[in-house]
Formats: sequence, structure tokens, C-alpha cells
Amino acid sequence: MDTGSPLLDRLIGRLTRLPGIGERSAQRIALHLLHAPAADSEELAGLLSETRARVGFCGRCGYYAEGPLCRICADPGRRAGVLCVVEQPVEVMSLERAGVYRGRYHVLGGVISPLDGVHPEDLSVEALVERIAREEIRELVLALSGGVEGETTALYLVERLRGLPLRLTRLARGLPVGVSLEYTDEATLQRAFEGRVELS
Repeated sequence: MDTGSPLLDRLIGRLTRLPGIGERSAQRIALHLLHAPAADSEELAGLLSETRARVGFCGRCGYYAEGPLCRICADPGRRAGVLCVVEQPVEVMSLERAGVYRGRYHVLGGVISPLDGVHPEDLSVEALVERIAREEIRELVLALSGGVEGETTALYLVERLRGLPLRLTRLARGLPVGVSLEYTDEATLQRAFEGRVELS
């Protein structure tokens, strides 16, 4: 894009590198920041800098934290004995927003993907095994993606944890609400049929 201002062009170009931000959205954001009161732009820049400096990862589960533990691990009201295993912190956010789960989490940091150079030792699997013993976990809920990498990771965890006194469950998968069968892939249709339930 050529706005006539090299600095503005650089800002727009940098904003397009953010996920979900195209060139037009980047232009709108850049122009908004340019025309906003200076205090607003300075507050945003300061907040971004402070967030980068102070937000890290929970030493127990791998979710975002401003101290040694995240607010979920530090909450004594959380259901003990159950861990929900997710790929990334963003999945914790989704589950928390839905309000369907009141236990604690374990963030793997990705999924096994040899083509991308991600192997089991690159994930926080050993930390998970240690937590299962230390926290006397009775149930592990696998909330991993349904793609090949997610399936591979789930199978690896099942094998790795075999023999432990542990109930392993997986989130049900099937047809999303409001989606036509016409636009549904075969793997999703197969899972929907396998996971069908009685109506009466």
C-alpha cells in the first residue's frame, strides 16, 4: 500500500501480519490510531509493553499467568482430580468462556507433527505425567483438535498413560450446530454417526 507516508505504510504493513487482519482492516486500525487522542495511543503502546513484560506462563499448567500460577490453578474452588488437556492457551479461553468445565487444565504447547519437527519430547507430556501422580488425577479429558496431528497426539497419550489408574475421556465430536450435511466433511460425518445418542 502507498499512502504517501512511508511510516504509515510500515505501520499498516506490520498490522497486516497480525492474525485475521487484512490490508483494509490494518488501514482502518492505523488511521484510527493516528487520529485518536495521543493519550489513547500511548496507553495502548504502554499496555502492550507491560503485557509483554509481565504475562508469562503458569508453572503448573502452561496457561497465561502474571505470577507463578495462573488464576485457574490458584483457585481452590476448582474441581480436583480432573485435568483437561489442550493444545494451546487459547483453548483454555474458549472452554472458560463456554463455562462448561470447572476443573483444571494442562497445556501441551502443541501437537505431535513430525513434518513440522514437533515430537513428543517437544511437548509438556512429562510434566503432565508428573502432575497425574502428584495431584492424584482420576480423569484426563483430551480436548485436542480432530485433525491428523490431534489424533496422533491423543493416541500417543493413551499409550504413554496406559496402566495408570486413570479414566481417559475425549470430548465428543460430530456435527456443529447450524451446519448443513452438504458442507460437512466425511470424517466429521463418521464421528457424528459413531457418537449418535438415543432420543427416547
